[in-house]
Amino acid sequence: MTLKINSLLIHGGIDGDETTGAVNVPVYQTSTYKQDGLGKTRGWEYSRTGNPTRAALEKLIADLEQGKYGLAFASGLAAINTVLSLFKAGDKLIVSDNIYGGTFRILDNVFKNFGITYEIVDTSNLAAIEEKIDESVKAIYVESPANPLLTITDIEAVSGISHKYGKLLIVDNTFLTPYLQRPLTLGADIVIHSGTKYLGGHSDTVSGLVVVNDEKLADRLYYLQNSIGGVLAPWDSFLVIRGIKTLGVRMDRHVENAERIARWLDKNEAVSRVYYPGLENDPGYEVQKKQANGAGAMISFVLDEKYDYRKFFEKLNVVTLAESLGGVESLVCHPASMTHAAIPAEIRKEVGIVDELIRLSVGIEDVEDIIEDLAQAIEASRI
Repeated sequence: MTLKINSLLIHGGIDGDETTGAVNVPVYQTSTYKQDGLGKTRGWEYSRTGNPTRAALEKLIADLEQGKYGLAFASGLAAINTVLSLFKAGDKLIVSDNIYGGTFRILDNVFKNFGITYEIVDTSNLAAIEEKIDESVKAIYVESPANPLLTITDIEAVSGISHKYGKLLIVDNTFLTPYLQRPLTLGADIVIHSGTKYLGGHSDTVSGLVVVNDEKLADRLYYLQNSIGGVLAPWDSFLVIRGIKTLGVRMDRHVENAERIARWLDKNEAVSRVYYPGLENDPGYEVQKKQANGAGAMISFVLDEKYDYRKFFEKLNVVTLAESLGGVESLVCHPASMTHAAIPAEIRKEVGIVDELIRLSVGIEDVEDIIEDLAQAIEASRI
């Protein structure tokens, strides 16, 4: 029986425990496993290499992304670090021109030291991507929607370009989750998630996930996962599985709230620009509608110069000023000084991450309460 997505969220992966009949996968809180003799294991040896609770999550995320092989890590950046470890000195990656600041930081301050370089490109511009491809380029790394300007990349079209030249396509799917978008079905080779965000969904655990279809690529990643060791602990694996069970109902509310708030912001005279691919006037609207089942619940907007963004953050009551996103609570941040501070100021300015830019992760509270809080904070920040 082929399950639809809302059923797969609950029954995908490894459903329950056959030994006891428990409806939840147990937390196998162990570091090692008894062997029945030299070279005779029961499928498990050491929890860095493999753990039944983590394996259940890895199978679940693979099922949800319509992939074959899943891997779980201690954080989104541990997942990114492992994927980037596929490359060697002299290799180059093409990366989206607005990406998570932590991704930029690890590329610029860590992997560049090993001779692995990158080139920043507007990946919504297909001609610009193709123009930059040469022998040194080994992969294209895309966020869609991108963080924090919600730029949309045509994943299927970029897949065509990447495979035409024999390059890997890596897609960070954190903002939409497999509930709304499945990049592997659009031709991506590797999908990455920060499971800390919508998949966990409750701001109570940190995790990272990777999904692939190719067996050889999966074997390389499993080797790196075990060798580098940034694996997800059993308890955190359990929490992410638990979070995923309610992903559908949460995302429905997240998106419903976000669409209403985006339209309200778009008509607000205090806001000079709104970035949200669910608005018909957004440049990525048509592509987003084609490749995903919704626009997500992340909104970025720019306050007009007649308003002080610093005061705006101080006056919020319901919406919380904090790092991260994707929890049930609405969170707001200042990308230029928080999530994207690692990106040099000149690059931030060039791509549009200005000081007045505010990134909003819309929660599942009553939408009227969120709007009322935003409205009073904006009014209180009037200069």
